[in-house]
Amino acid sequence: MVRIVLAFCGVLLLSSCTLLTPEPGIGREIRWSSLKGWADDRHGESWLSLERSCIKLGDLAEWQQLCQAVEQIDDPSHEQARNFYERWFTAHVVFGAGGAREGLITGYYEPLLRGSMERTERFRYPIFERPADLLTVDLTDLYPELAGKRVRGRLDGNRVVPYYNRESLDSNPRLLTGHEIAWVDDPVALFFLHIQGSGRLQLPDGRIIGVAYADQNGHPYRSIGRELIAMGEIEKEDVNLFSIRQWLQRHPEQGELLLERNPSYVFFSLKTELEDGPFGSLNVPLVAERTIAVDRNVIPLGLPVWLDTTLPGTDQPYRRLVLAQDTGGAIKGHVRADLFWGTGARAERMAGLMKQPGRLYVLKPKPATP
Repeated sequence: MVRIVLAFCGVLLLSSCTLLTPEPGIGREIRWSSLKGWADDRHGESWLSLERSCIKLGDLAEWQQLCQAVEQIDDPSHEQARNFYERWFTAHVVFGAGGAREGLITGYYEPLLRGSMERTERFRYPIFERPADLLTVDLTDLYPELAGKRVRGRLDGNRVVPYYNRESLDSNPRLLTGHEIAWVDDPVALFFLHIQGSGRLQLPDGRIIGVAYADQNGHPYRSIGRELIAMGEIEKEDVNLFSIRQWLQRHPEQGELLLERNPSYVFFSLKTELEDGPFGSLNVPLVAERTIAVDRNVIPLGLPVWLDTTLPGTDQPYRRLVLAQDTGGAIKGHVRADLFWGTGARAERMAGLMKQPGRLYVLKPKPATP
């Protein structure tokens, strides 16, 4: 009898432990004082990003009053902005699998490439616009569980089949003939443009134009960094933008084959008038060091997020309020974010080296009051 009672208690104890483990995703509300460094941030620097979120979300019920209040405040001080966030939002922990709070924080930037509007012997690597035969299939109305998930493909007779992958497009340029919008002089730089999702071109006459993300071929992103690790070419702790670029430049023939292992392919549009920053998935300009890319299945786009991580390659704390306004093919998971560093040499250096552990805390709008 005693053994039965002890076994029963053990089952209860195990069940309690299971129940106490938070589900992956946005968790319980926490106090503002629980956010390390919250009182020290320059919250006013995030205001422009918040205004841009309101442009897209201001008609939603939970955002209406909040965004009306945002419109009444012009260029707030850091203290005013902090008080606003505390008044209109609640802070929540983001949990990963098994209740983990820590995840991976990486960085991205807006690269500058040398380009031309015409093909020449030097500028012979094309940037393509969205092709006319690329289909986007949205089955949300038929299958609500697929909300937010779109299938890309092409017609083959009366069948929809997957669109061409990178290997097919690179080996048969005729598949995209007529869709060239510019040319660049460096195939490796072009590949990294696909990874970053947007960039700028410096033309031979000195003018600078933008190239913005237009669409993607529907194939999943596959990290060539992981491929190089598996090949034994680069140690895991040494993988970053610069080590990968150096390897590709030193092994041009092997590099072509390696790039084809990433089947994802990005299409672009030209922007002759440059904005303050490239546009993210929320379709608003990104703000350097104040916007992040997230997995939209975990964190809804537009929400403020408290980012708690460290500077690239150091243990120095890097904590600040950012807004989730972009997505990325490699940004999948619960405690996962990609920080936009901006444009220029520093942005490239910081983004290229950033591979830090970090935590995320989502700020959710408080329920509207009568």
